[in-house]
Amino acid sequence: MTISPALVVMLGALGTPLLRGRARGALLVSLPIAGLAVLWVLPEGVGSSFEVFGLVLTPVRVDALSRVFATGFLVAALLTAVYALHLQDSLQQAMVLVYAATAVGGALAGDLLTLFVFWELAGLSSVFLIWAGGTERSYRAGMRYLAVQVLSGLLMLAGIVLRVTAGEGLEFGYLGLDGPGGTLILCAIGLKCAFPVLHAWLPDTYPESTVVGAVALSAFTTKLAVYALARGYPGTEMLVWIGAIMTCFPIFYAVIENDLRRVLAYSMINQLGFMIVGVGIGGAFGINGAAAHAFADMVFKGLLFMSMGAVLMRTGTVKGSELGGLYKSMPQTAVLCMIGAASISAFPLFSGFASKSLIMEGVAQDHRMVIWLMLLFASAGVFHHAGIKIPYFAFFAHDRGHRVAEPPVSMRVAMALAALLCVTIGAVPSLLYGLLPYPVEYELFTTPHVINQLQLLLLASMAFTLLVRTGLYPPELRSVNVDFEVVYRRFLPSAWHAAARGLTRLRACVRTPVRRDAEKLWMAATRSLRPDGRVAVTWSTHLMIWWLVLVLGGVLLLALL
Repeated sequence: MTISPALVVMLGALGTPLLRGRARGALLVSLPIAGLAVLWVLPEGVGSSFEVFGLVLTPVRVDALSRVFATGFLVAALLTAVYALHLQDSLQQAMVLVYAATAVGGALAGDLLTLFVFWELAGLSSVFLIWAGGTERSYRAGMRYLAVQVLSGLLMLAGIVLRVTAGEGLEFGYLGLDGPGGTLILCAIGLKCAFPVLHAWLPDTYPESTVVGAVALSAFTTKLAVYALARGYPGTEMLVWIGAIMTCFPIFYAVIENDLRRVLAYSMINQLGFMIVGVGIGGAFGINGAAAHAFADMVFKGLLFMSMGAVLMRTGTVKGSELGGLYKSMPQTAVLCMIGAASISAFPLFSGFASKSLIMEGVAQDHRMVIWLMLLFASAGVFHHAGIKIPYFAFFAHDRGHRVAEPPVSMRVAMALAALLCVTIGAVPSLLYGLLPYPVEYELFTTPHVINQLQLLLLASMAFTLLVRTGLYPPELRSVNVDFEVVYRRFLPSAWHAAARGLTRLRACVRTPVRRDAEKLWMAATRSLRPDGRVAVTWSTHLMIWWLVLVLGGVLLLALL
């Protein structure tokens, strides 16, 4: 029987609340390592299968695509577990590992029903990381997050049922859009992958989670959705344009956003867009690029959320308008944050450069000039808001006088490990390229490529400096930016209450005349049945005889016809 690394991590996580101190910390760290060991000893191919109600289930299927995503999930789980060692909240620590295990299980699922189970478990386990914030805002955000996750699961289940009834089976391979089942499953994935218009739940909920919860959320839910796209919809033309739009529109929100964790949430949508473009392009460069960038993003986005979590833990805020000058008291965190910023900005010798270049090359080889220009604009934009804005407003600009200590050692160790991975992947990209589904025949460090990237980053930094110096850059102010979430947070509830009030007034206006007319109709209909009515008065004998003759005659006539 094939042992799934997801099962190893999930069952081990259940023992976390039973331990204390170093024993619990050792278990937290050892479980992702054990999962990696189990994953890499599994042979490629389909594991044990069994039949339920005539349907074949394959809980474990290992190939290059599933292995690279599962490896990324377990590496992210290890980094998050180390980051969470300082916590006294054993439930939160356990949920981090359970959540990570659901992503690993989904990546290794060989059938759609197994994918659906882990898909739902991912939503149910991760919501506790938002509720652990312990505030009214986090509770409400968690409820909205849970509603989105459940809706995504229902769409997926409906799509699976339609595919099974159409005789297409449960195999989790290429799904396509030829039938309604595949379309519904794509809608379910798009909801979790934060497609445009469906994206607002992500910046709405992630910033309300705990310091550790935001790090975990950045790694698993959306990347599992990217894996599902890469498995089920490679080469789908529609995804190219959806991804390109996703790379561009979050930039404008991120630039004006004051909450730096919300900036990172919008930046996550931007990076997901690059991955989705890769999936839409398909082929070796597209799928390799999407998988590589997903792996790299789990690390560098986790590092950025770790650094902002450290700032939040020490200062009590991540508002750009209330931060600045922290490099004086948190220099280690500042340096590690800048490594994450360089990685997400695709600086040469950092991980984002190694992964994003594959996607850009795939787009170029497919001769998609408009998409390439959109991705180029997005690359400059992400450096602008995540590469510069995050470290600048948190650690350097507007010294607010915060003099705080560095975060606990475990948090710094986790950030240092993530930074080391970012630099290692960037400097030796073959380590990541060797994990990808297709052989990589691409020379990363060519002189024109490096110079072009440095020129792009230099121009973006000059633009940022010019805007700040001239006062044209949007100031960091305490404000609320309206996104599509206003539809379900404000418009729909307001419309519901307005409709309820309108129905109440309509009932009040209509009830009186309707009741009056109804009473008149009832009086007219029952007038002959009252004590003084025609039916109740005394009838003469001869009249009764005539009525009896008429009734009997009618009965006889009907009987004879």
